[in-house]
Amino acid sequence: MTKQFTADVLICGAGAAGLTLAIDLARRGVSFRLIEKSEGPFHGSRGKGIQPRTQEVFEDLGILDRIVAAGGLYPPERAYRDDGSFTESEVVERIAPTPAEPYHTALMIPQFLTEGVMRERLLELGHRVEFGCELVGLAQDQDGVTAHLSGAAGEETMRVRYLVGADGGRSFVRHALDIGFPGKTLGVRAVVADIVLTGLDRTAWHRFNNGAMDRQMALCPLAGTELFQLQAPVPLEGEVDLSAEGLSTMIAERSGRDDIRVHNVHWASAYQMNARLADRYRDGRAFLIGDAAHIHPPTGGQGLNTSVQDAYNLGWKLAAVIGGASATLLDSYEAERRPVAAGMLGLSTKLLDAAKRGDLRRGREVQQLDIGYPGSPLALEQPGRTEGLVAGDRAPDAPFRGAAGQPLRLFELLRGTHWTLLGYQVKRDAVPARTGLHIHCIGPDQELIDDSGHFRSAYTVSSGDWVLVRPDGYIGAFVGAQQTGALARFLAEQGLV
Repeated sequence: MTKQFTADVLICGAGAAGLTLAIDLARRGVSFRLIEKSEGPFHGSRGKGIQPRTQEVFEDLGILDRIVAAGGLYPPERAYRDDGSFTESEVVERIAPTPAEPYHTALMIPQFLTEGVMRERLLELGHRVEFGCELVGLAQDQDGVTAHLSGAAGEETMRVRYLVGADGGRSFVRHALDIGFPGKTLGVRAVVADIVLTGLDRTAWHRFNNGAMDRQMALCPLAGTELFQLQAPVPLEGEVDLSAEGLSTMIAERSGRDDIRVHNVHWASAYQMNARLADRYRDGRAFLIGDAAHIHPPTGGQGLNTSVQDAYNLGWKLAAVIGGASATLLDSYEAERRPVAAGMLGLSTKLLDAAKRGDLRRGREVQQLDIGYPGSPLALEQPGRTEGLVAGDRAPDAPFRGAAGQPLRLFELLRGTHWTLLGYQVKRDAVPARTGLHIHCIGPDQELIDDSGHFRSAYTVSSGDWVLVRPDGYIGAFVGAQQTGALARFLAEQGLV
């Protein structure tokens, strides 16, 4: 970094997306500032579901066990009939983990607890959020971005290489860059509130009047807290009483019960549901991630997860370019992530229609394990694949036995900021060592032994094959024994020389 820049990156917004990016940059040694215009942390539950793919990301970032300990699993849905009887069913499909997919069940943890764990991790890495600091203006040129900030200490101007807008659906960064945000209002207004109540047990997600949009209501115990989350559609116009008394009245009217009482409102919001996608995710040296780039109904628990993975995709690329890789690497961010968000908006809207009918069941489509980037400019196959995984797919986990006898998981080897090259029954010296590249050889007489054949099965490899895994856990390349020259050129293009 030269004296011209105060920091390499300015991140505007300290929600889940901004915190993910900050953690990733911090562990890569990239200088940044993370600002948040609010005076303190967000204290609502909002995005409460952590999908399996995001659990894999959190494992890499070193926070998964803390997240699991702070939250819990989704309870069964208890759907009440008019006479007070009920049926129970699982909302989240229970599927046993496999060696390739170690996490198969969504976790429930209120967003304020998730972000608290993330801020703690960021502090361990030597950084903290600057609350009460707001971006009020920006200008950019071919070399960097000049940002004008306002905070408790007054006005400030700083110069950075890159700016990232993680500042939500009403993003100042998006407006300042004049990036369109087309989409539609979905004709649904809802209340979401975190409340302390009595009269319901915490073993179920209580639902009343499924399928009746004027009377539907859900009360879900929030794992890791004493709170319930209230969700209920409300009329498109008019005031909504969000006080404890007002919400108690709503609950009594919709449940037909007078024994459920709200004693405290921790957080509450009435909002219109929208589905919108930014026209582009980049303008010069400025980028959009998270809700600044896409907003959608909450059905399916996709929003926070998609936001985290936006940041996880962008972080290593920013670090690589700041470290000397070609700036064209940053073009792949929008190319890879915008189609994912477009698909997520369609899925969330479809699930909203199902929820209107009272159907809350969720399957593999919400787990985000099948998201990948086939056709990405960062995908190399020589020769082309005719079966199994392709370049751009998520890299599965697999168990190994180390040559010294200890058990290992592939995810343990992938964890960190590096690229990983896996050679299956290869000559180790066929690919020279490089800074930033971890090379592991798999075979009966090599450092990793695939006793169970899980790696060979998951990756559909043959003797002499090489598999390159990107820093974000996606497959960058499959090459055969005769194509190591192409692999070397590909590595050089990514700045691994």
